[in-house]
Amino acid sequence: MQRIPAITFAVLAFTFLTFAQEDIPTFKAEAASAFVWGEDNPSGAESSSLRDPVTGSAIFRLRHGGIEVSSTAGFEKIGTGEPGELLIFTTTIVNNTNSGISVRQGAVGVDGHLALPLSVVLTKKGLDKEKRKETWELSRLHCFSSGFFPSENFFSLNSSSKLFTVMPNTVLAVSFVTKDPRNYSLLCSAEGCYPKGTIRFSVTVNSTDFVFVWPGRAVAYCGR
Repeated sequence: MQRIPAITFAVLAFTFLTFAQEDIPTFKAEAASAFVWGEDNPSGAESSSLRDPVTGSAIFRLRHGGIEVSSTAGFEKIGTGEPGELLIFTTTIVNNTNSGISVRQGAVGVDGHLALPLSVVLTKKGLDKEKRKETWELSRLHCFSSGFFPSENFFSLNSSSKLFTVMPNTVLAVSFVTKDPRNYSLLCSAEGCYPKGTIRFSVTVNSTDFVFVWPGRAVAYCGR
């Protein structure tokens, strides 16, 4: 696995900025190193893949220096008369080192489009009316209510969920939900539907981006 400077948006840490005059979101990139799944070399991380024995979905895995990071990807239609699809990723981090490690929110790149996490909660109970409109409830998403993805830990637009710590010899599973930024994002055939193109998902462990490159065909459908 080649250790490289993160020079494209798919392997960068993004800082969310806003132009006051036009109110258009832009992103500031900060350099970081990265391991990219599938680009192994003897001095870097080791890539592997397997199938979940319960769901049959693909799991992509990167190992390096006592840290193992695995990624699972799925999607479901938004439904309720609203067009579009949700992309969902769960990252499992195994810390086999003697020190705690930090896990930070990364980003999703979909055919050149950047997708940030949605504002999500376990329950909307207690939220005011305005916040309810802007927030997604994980229990109402079939990918979570069915048990396909875990909902205990998740990244969200609110700042309190952007950083997790994994203590030595422990495991953390954290989920990420975003909306596919493209129109007409699915390709359907007799074999079913799946997202078009390639999706790049990253999570930052300490100062290194772990980047998983997902062909659309490998992303599992976990909707109703």
